[in-house]
Formats: sequence, structure tokens, C-alpha cells
Amino acid sequence: MNAAIRAVARVGISRDCKVYGVRQGYLGLMTDDISLLGLREVGGIMQLGGTFLGSARAPEFKTIEGRQKAVDNLHKRSIDGVVVIGGNGSQTGANALDEMGIPTIGVASTIDNDLIGSDITLGVDTALNIALEAVDRLKVTASSHRRAFLLEVMGRDCGYLALMTGIAGGAEAVVIPEIDTTPEEVVEELSASYRRGKTNGIVIVAEGAKYGVNQLLEYCGQQPDVGFEIRAVTLGHVQRGGTPTAYDRLLGTRLGANAAERLINGEHGGVVGMIKGTETLTPYTAVVGKTKGVDPKLFALADVLAK
Repeated sequence: MNAAIRAVARVGISRDCKVYGVRQGYLGLMTDDISLLGLREVGGIMQLGGTFLGSARAPEFKTIEGRQKAVDNLHKRSIDGVVVIGGNGSQTGANALDEMGIPTIGVASTIDNDLIGSDITLGVDTALNIALEAVDRLKVTASSHRRAFLLEVMGRDCGYLALMTGIAGGAEAVVIPEIDTTPEEVVEELSASYRRGKTNGIVIVAEGAKYGVNQLLEYCGQQPDVGFEIRAVTLGHVQRGGTPTAYDRLLGTRLGANAAERLINGEHGGVVGMIKGTETLTPYTAVVGKTKGVDPKLFALADVLAK
């Protein structure tokens, strides 16, 4: 996100615009926590995770009264347009602002990669690499002790991160919200792996899956023929931290710069994402209230590669 903020600010300044940063997202819009950004204010931030402007929940923004506060603050400062960097919730709010007469454009950013309008969203690559490093480390201790690990990764409604981690990490099974996988199936995959002579087992579980790591751990512990000792690990918000990858820095820079250029040129009412290698604006009508889901073919591939 910081790479995108930096790009928005510097492109705007290069086009003789005043650029403001809003602290704490929509909460800051309503409380007027808005400050001018110069070239130096956005210097040295690209290698930092998260967003230096901060983010916060803002239930009041869902009300017309809350949104009107935000609009009044923008008018007070003569701000002509807004760039919103975020996922489904953020872009729903951005669409509301746009409909209230504030030209708004979004930058696709969510580690779930479930936002329509971008093949891959900002933050996914960094989160995936962090999860993959955890898998690689767990395999070392798992092989030493002939254990299997159930690793929970983020993904309340979307299993993209879990699925990609499973494929790239060579997992024995992947459990995601979109496709039901029973505890019996998980045990069978682990047992079959043990019988084939594998020294470790890895199961990647999305946090929003029907059967979570604790349920799976309890069930596996009751089965005498699994072979492996079973342990559970929840990666949690570790995935949201860390140093952004080169890919995410470049993606954030390209999307942020493109969003700023479009807004300055009079385009608004949509999300800028990367589609087939090109920065593309997708209208909010095609984005808000919808999600991408995962490709069932990739789920099938994960099963084939696990053998």
C-alpha cells in the first residue's frame, strides 16, 4: 500500500496538484484527520509493510450522516477527487463517495485476491511468500519428527491464499471455504502420504473453511491409522506484516500511478487493477457486492500434485 500511496502522491505533485493523505481511512475522512503530503512525506516508505497512513474500522461511514461528514470535510479543503486503496469493503465505500459527487477511483488491494477487476491484487504476493516460508520451515521440523502440520492461513471468505500456498508449498491437502473437504478426506490424504513413505505432511486450511484447524486436529487425533503425529499452527496476522516483495512494490507503484493519472484526467467510478499485464479500470458496478472465488481447476491440480 505504501508503494501505491507514494506513486499517487508523486504523480499528483508532478501534475501540479495538491495531494492530501487521510489518516485512518474513512474514520479520518469523517474526523478531518487529513494533511498535505509533499515529496518528502512519502519518501522512504516503499519498503514498509501496511500503510503509513493507517487504517481503521468506521461503522459510522455506512450511514448517510457519516458519509456526509466525509463529503463536507473534502469540500472544506477543496479536494476534487479521492484514491481509495483497499479491498471489497473499502471499494464499497469508495463507490458511495463517488455516487455522492466526489470523483473517486480505487486501487485493488487485498491479500484475499477476491476483488473483481484485477488478476492479482496488491499484497497477495507478499502474504503468499510469508505463508510459503512458514510451510518450508514447518517441513524441516516435520521431517525430523515424522509429523504432519495443519497450517491455518488467512481467508475468511476466499481460499485463494490457502490454495496457492498449498500448490507452491507441496501440501498434501488444501481446505478452503469454496469447496467442502471433510475431516475423513484429510485423514485419508495424510494416511496415504504416510504409506507412500513421506516423512512429513502439510495441510493448508483457510480460516473460513467449514472445518477449521482445531476441528481437524481433534478428529485426526482420534484416528489410529494416520501415521503422522499431528500438530496445528495458526499463521494469523503474521501474513499481513513483513517487507513487501519486489512484485508488490512494482504492482503498487503501477496501480497507484495509473489511478492518479486517470483521476486527474477526469476518469472515476471504478477500480484500477492489473488485467493481463495492463492497468485496467473496472467500473464499480462490476466490482461492488461481488467476489471472484477460486478456479476449481487449480484445486484439482493441487490434489494431483500432492500424490
